[in-house]
Amino acid sequence: MTDPVSRTLLLLDIERYSDRDDVEQAYLRRMLYDITDRTLDNAGIHERLRLRADRGDSVMELVDATASVIALLRALLQEMPMRLRAVNRMASSSAQIRLRAVLATGYVAIDDLDGWVGSDLNQACRLLDAEVLRASLRERADDFVLCVSSDVYNGIVRHDHAGVPARDFHPVTVDSKNGPIDAWLHGPPPGGGADRGSSPTVRPAPETQSAPPPKPDTPQGRPSEEPPPGVGAVFNFHGGAPTFGGSLVGGDQHVVSGGQVSGDVYLGGSSAPAPGPAAPERGEPA
Repeated sequence: MTDPVSRTLLLLDIERYSDRDDVEQAYLRRMLYDITDRTLDNAGIHERLRLRADRGDSVMELVDATASVIALLRALLQEMPMRLRAVNRMASSSAQIRLRAVLATGYVAIDDLDGWVGSDLNQACRLLDAEVLRASLRERADDFVLCVSSDVYNGIVRHDHAGVPARDFHPVTVDSKNGPIDAWLHGPPPGGGADRGSSPTVRPAPETQSAPPPKPDTPQGRPSEEPPPGVGAVFNFHGGAPTFGGSLVGGDQHVVSGGQVSGDVYLGGSSAPAPGPAAPERGEPA
């Protein structure tokens, strides 16, 4: 086995590959190879700077550490989606190709059987197979979704290089049998979920407007303190003579018409008329 060396790891996987028949799978594999080669060529990564491992529905590329990761990221964000759209525009519905991709860095060794060995590679494979990446591709109209490791984000993405906007990447955590793996997803997380470290906003249920409690029955013969809305007279006592709904009340009121109220007006007490002025005693002037 060779000594582990630093590599850039690019992993690509075809969505719903096993649902296709043999003819469709052969076509999808050709398209995957062609799109990958053209994207890496666009990034300036020649064949001599990379090794490829074929995994049937996926492909893994070990890219030499001297190749520009920034150029590769630009190509993955711009060139690869464009290539996918061009291919799918001319393909039937059964031959549509949609890809999940992971870009990571780490140390990888090659054994005597040309197998690749390394814990960094294992983590990249787990990211590629993570449900968060699968769900993101299912929910998007685009044919491509990209996830980068924390090392790629911290070393490249967060510095906001031209063509690699840091604001478009969102943190995610992937559970694995060796513990959680932190990574960064290009585009919003699936389901509109909040970023790691923040809690989704929970809105309380609207309160039901309860009706006011009924008022107790008033004693017989005594007017209620508050007439129903729109019924009865409105008493206004703000200085001066009392008014009924804006009409002045002064002295005895006769004739029930318009804004006038007939008869004497009594406020409280009994309904009997108030006694008139006392008769003058004999010898006193009237």
